[in-house]
Amino acid sequence: MEYSTFGRHVAVDAWGVDFDRLNSAEWLQAQMVEAAEVCGATVLSVQAKQFEPQGATVLVLLSESHLSIHTYPERGFAALDCYTCGETVDPQLAIDFMVSVLKPEKVYAKKLVRGIGEVLVETPEMKQAALVK
Repeated sequence: MEYSTFGRHVAVDAWGVDFDRLNSAEWLQAQMVEAAEVCGATVLSVQAKQFEPQGATVLVLLSESHLSIHTYPERGFAALDCYTCGETVDPQLAIDFMVSVLKPEKVYAKKLVRGIGEVLVETPEMKQAALVK
């Protein structure tokens, strides 16, 4: 079987996020797993680290690649990214979900289209995900 090398990688800098949202690795892990499920990805494993005195990193390893977040609660900042290989899983859906739950004041985003030759850099349209909670 031959696999496509095509992939999309969405990276977001989120500013003005509530301290408590960014300072709970446990809460972030639950949100990240749900974001992976929303975009149709297959979760293989999850690593989460709560830092002292504050901050968290969560990495969701996907069959299709990864979803990650690194937080700086004292600055209201989160670095978030999702890379997926193939055509069937859209990383933008996971990013939109996370932006919806983080509720940042400002978002800066880029999408890289990879695996087709030269890397294409695009500015994605950010949408608030419809939360079913």
